[in-house]
Amino acid sequence: MISTLGEKFTHFFRKNMPDAFVFALVLTMVVALFSILIVQASFFEILDAWYKGFWLLLEFGMQMVLLVATGYTIALSPFFTRQIDKLCKYINSPIQVYTVVTLFGFLVSMISWGWIVAAAALGRSLADRIKGVNYPFLIACTYFSNNSWVTGLSSSIPLLLNTEDNYLIRAGIIENTISTTETLASYLNVLVILSYLILGTLVMIMIRPKSSEGKELKDYLISLKNSKNDVKTIEEEAESQKLPFKAVSDKMNNSFFLILVIFFLGFVYTTRYFIINGFDLNLNIMIFIFLIIGLVMHKSPLRFSIAMRRSSSNVSSILFQFPFYAGIMGIMIYTGLGESLSKALVSVSSLNTYPFFSFLLGGIVNFAIPSGGGEFAVIGPSVLEAVKIIGEGLNKEEIILMISRASLSIAYGETLTNLLQPFYLLLVLPIMGAGTNIQARDVMGYLVIPFIAFFIFYSIMITYMPL
Repeated sequence: MISTLGEKFTHFFRKNMPDAFVFALVLTMVVALFSILIVQASFFEILDAWYKGFWLLLEFGMQMVLLVATGYTIALSPFFTRQIDKLCKYINSPIQVYTVVTLFGFLVSMISWGWIVAAAALGRSLADRIKGVNYPFLIACTYFSNNSWVTGLSSSIPLLLNTEDNYLIRAGIIENTISTTETLASYLNVLVILSYLILGTLVMIMIRPKSSEGKELKDYLISLKNSKNDVKTIEEEAESQKLPFKAVSDKMNNSFFLILVIFFLGFVYTTRYFIINGFDLNLNIMIFIFLIIGLVMHKSPLRFSIAMRRSSSNVSSILFQFPFYAGIMGIMIYTGLGESLSKALVSVSSLNTYPFFSFLLGGIVNFAIPSGGGEFAVIGPSVLEAVKIIGEGLNKEEIILMISRASLSIAYGETLTNLLQPFYLLLVLPIMGAGTNIQARDVMGYLVIPFIAFFIFYSIMITYMPL
């Protein structure tokens, strides 16, 4: 029954959900209309805010391109291929593929949200080897598994609260940093982690499609040229580029010594970085690690270059869609629409209901500002000021707990509604959708039931579960 319902949602999304780029264009117009109706912004104010916001995600967009390309390059290496072949000796059914990819995605995303590219590469490789896997559903499993990042080491809002001299402290909203023991190590967050690993995996198993007919990876390949049997391996392509006579250039292009030197330098820097900074796993250091690992796994500059060209061939969606989402973000920020929404919603909150309304606000604003840190910068100060007013008369420790709960609630809401919009699917599709005609509409319908299940779970936990 549940799997049938999941198929109905999928049919609805395939019929009605446009391409992710069209989704961004429509959302631009919707947010612009709300800015007129709610904050009475003029046409030119909206236009200026839209253009100003267009460039807010340039650095982030480039980081996403490199994260996808370097992560997928590792997946194209002979070493990774051999490990997947060994894994397939133990995984030989679709249900095992769904379970392993979902659990793996949850675990690596808790280390850092960008590591979902590793789960995407694993899913693509398994689907290429094991028959009967419903590929759009497997992509949904991978995308859903990225939700656990909000509970882990790269959760942006708890990390911000624990950052010295952050903008909340400078604005006088909080007096001192709030330790991650109050947020990430709280009973609430630990329970959420367990819920993803257990409940989240069970939900995906329960709603798995009964049939994969016409929906396996091979059915979505654009042409037979994308079949791995008809494409030269990276080693074969590198070999074909050699001159018919001995040449210094060929020796340099295929030199493992050069790779070892660069790997050594990268390894030394990375080790020193973690000694100095602790386990600060930000996007830049992740990309750097992927880069040097990819280099040594391909064993020559030429092979790595070929792998990078192949892995970068499907990132165009990130390059041209991120600026449009950033434009939406600009309208929310520079017209004051985001702040206005947060004030309106928290104005109806009470001591008992503020976590739920914070959660709801985080989910709603996420459609327009699909960045945890960016969204919190817009709505966080207003929410936390309102929480302090709601908790007036309570002692300092109780106020800190209220701020921590409200902040986690925003973070959970922001992450959950990713299941209803395709922004971060752009991080998964360049790997899992490479060489196929799969679109967001083929995937998003499978995420409705997980969204409903975790919306109910979150609503209860953030309201009643003690920190």
